[in-house]
Amino acid sequence: VQLQASGGGLVQAGGSLRLSCASSGRTFSAYNLAWFRQAPGKEHDFVAAITWSGGYTDYADSVKGRFTISRENAKNTVYLQMDSLKPGDSAVYYCAAGGTSLGRHWLDYNYKGQGTLVTVSS
Repeated sequence: VQLQASGGGLVQAGGSLRLSCASSGRTFSAYNLAWFRQAPGKEHDFVAAITWSGGYTDYADSVKGRFTISRENAKNTVYLQMDSLKPGDSAVYYCAAGGTSLGRHWLDYNYKGQGTLVTVSS
């Protein structure tokens, strides 16, 4: 499974961005999916995850109520709608696929894509 994230950019605090992650794999709909982020010098932090069916989602406390994860299996794509962005949200965002459960750890997922940079200015 190959994953490619896009949609990052520079935005002012309070603004919004929508990240997308497209997959080339034919089994995309079978995977749980997640978004992680990595700020300079830090580890990959969990942001949000969604089950293979889209029926259950999980969010880090720091983004709950501001970010929304969704997926469109027909398009092999997962999204992360980010609203009310803060400078602390600045990071490289990665999508990940796989896992037998909806984990919150980077190593819980078998496949990771290239990241997309999000920069939030104050």
